[in-house]
Amino acid sequence: MIDLVKFTAVALLLGAAPVYAQAPSEPAEEDDPFAAFDDFDDEWQEEGGLTWTGFFESGYGRRLDADPNGLPRQTLGDVRARLETEWAGEALRLTFKGDLLYDDYESEMEAELRELAIQASPRSSVDLKVGRQVLTWGTGDLVFLNDLFPKNWVSFFFGREDDYLKDPSDALRLTWYTNAINVDIVWSPEFEPDNYLTGARASFFSPVAGGIVAPRPPLDARMPDDDIENGELALRLFKTVGSTEYAGYFYRGFFKQPLGSNASLEPSFPQLSVIGASLRRPLGRGLFNAEIAYHDSREDGGGTNPLIPNDQLRLLTGYEFEARPRLTVGLQWYLELTRDYAALVENSPAPSLEPDERRHVLTTRLTYRTAQDRLTYSLFAFYSPTDDDHYVRPSVSYRHSDRWTFTTGASLFSGKRDQTFFGQLEDNSNVYARARYNF
Repeated sequence: MIDLVKFTAVALLLGAAPVYAQAPSEPAEEDDPFAAFDDFDDEWQEEGGLTWTGFFESGYGRRLDADPNGLPRQTLGDVRARLETEWAGEALRLTFKGDLLYDDYESEMEAELRELAIQASPRSSVDLKVGRQVLTWGTGDLVFLNDLFPKNWVSFFFGREDDYLKDPSDALRLTWYTNAINVDIVWSPEFEPDNYLTGARASFFSPVAGGIVAPRPPLDARMPDDDIENGELALRLFKTVGSTEYAGYFYRGFFKQPLGSNASLEPSFPQLSVIGASLRRPLGRGLFNAEIAYHDSREDGGGTNPLIPNDQLRLLTGYEFEARPRLTVGLQWYLELTRDYAALVENSPAPSLEPDERRHVLTTRLTYRTAQDRLTYSLFAFYSPTDDDHYVRPSVSYRHSDRWTFTTGASLFSGKRDQTFFGQLEDNSNVYARARYNF
């Protein structure tokens, strides 16, 4: 299988290289090497009437430098098939999205259920969705303050499609629309953590070890007890007034990554509550957004327990505009302010490894589309002046036809200190290539 993955990636790079040098013209049908594949119907139907769509995708990625902990140079080796459909009756709608993935890095085949949910409207003002689904809200661009739904950082850092940053949840979502205000309620009966760094594919900084590690076996944090009271509750109140969108948020559950430790120094997910608000509105030539969230670490109210994260106040402002035709620019400023910082440092066994009291992050997104929107250049950059580290994500995507899309890109990390968020990932910088066939 590794030969197939490598062959596909090399073919992508060789076949796509000419189109990156200059904007492509419309290919003549007789010269189109993929024309034979495009003879399929746009959709195919089962006899019972269900319409099935989906895609096949292959991707390959490789680390730029050798990992000092001995992780393989290969970082991505995917062969994926997606099927999705929906059925609509008079009162119900059933949606399904499922992936079958061969992950050559892990040398295993797995099936992932991205969505299997029933939707209904018991009243004209109420929408209900129950089952497995991908959830998101908030105003940040790849920065999450009030969005506490699970994320897959492993997929994000190693070249999978950005859609796979959002992991699915088993949840009940109720949306109630009124003249005064609209209400979103999401309840998950079981805690769903992020897909975080474990050392299986990426090395990371361990404060216990005092350095970069890739533990064997990989990190396996202690999950909250599987009780109904350990489920997650999220609430959003939202309303549009004129051209301004307002929202308020509440969450009660756990930190989505194992940022705490128990008395035995086992990684754990401390209890967390979040309250916040946001707004988004047109401003000048673009769109302005602002968001605030207070993260209440319920197990460390005074900030004196170094094994549990302190409370944090998080702030975000952003602005997106079209700088010139087909060139979109997005800018963000993000702040994490750690509360009770003096108590944290005073009680810490390693004060020099604690994060700064104020962590600033600046982000820039540049997107340029050309050749009838078939060729897209993208750059997303994170830079923290307080941590003195950065993360840069350049990519080029070429839509050869409605069926074929080719993408190449990179994830580039750098930092002067091992304990900072992006600095710990410096040895995990990688490049990747993907090809997708939609049907």
